[in-house]
Order: sequence, then structure tokens, then C-alpha cells
Amino acid sequence: MVFVQWPAWWQWELEFVPHLLKRMADRDFDEVALRIMLERAQGYHADVIAGRFVIRTRHRRRAWEVIVEPDTEDKLLVVVTAYPTSNK
Repeated sequence: MVFVQWPAWWQWELEFVPHLLKRMADRDFDEVALRIMLERAQGYHADVIAGRFVIRTRHRRRAWEVIVEPDTEDKLLVVVTAYPTSNK
């Protein structure tokens, strides 16, 4: 098992943007499933958009990515979207 040192923003309260709420319906997951995905996160890296991060996780035995953007002013972790990355 690989130990991931999470940044301080990992412990912040979550905020969901409208785009994510639409994707939840489109991709058949809900807030509970998303929170479980984040609890089971395997790692993260910077996104191509500055200030955002890609969280690697799993859901329903598939690899998923969750895009987050820390809001340092309000100390919120804004969840932008989530999507499966493979069909396995």
C-alpha cells in the first residue's frame, strides 16, 4: 500500500458546483457515492487547469477521476466533476 500525503485542503468541507450535480445524474452516482470515492482515494496530481487537482479513485470496480479545486479563501474543496476512466 502506498502512503499518500494529502494537502491541508483534503480535510476541508466539500462544495458541489452545478456542473457536478448534472454529471451525477448523467453518470449514475450520488453524493454518498462521491463521498465514498473520496474516502477511498488512491492519490492525486495537478490538473491541466491551474489550481485544480485530479483525484484518482474507484467506484463500482472501475477507475474514476474526481476534479477538485481548493477555495483557499473560504477553505472549501470545490468538486467540479467526476467521471470513469476505464471500462474495467
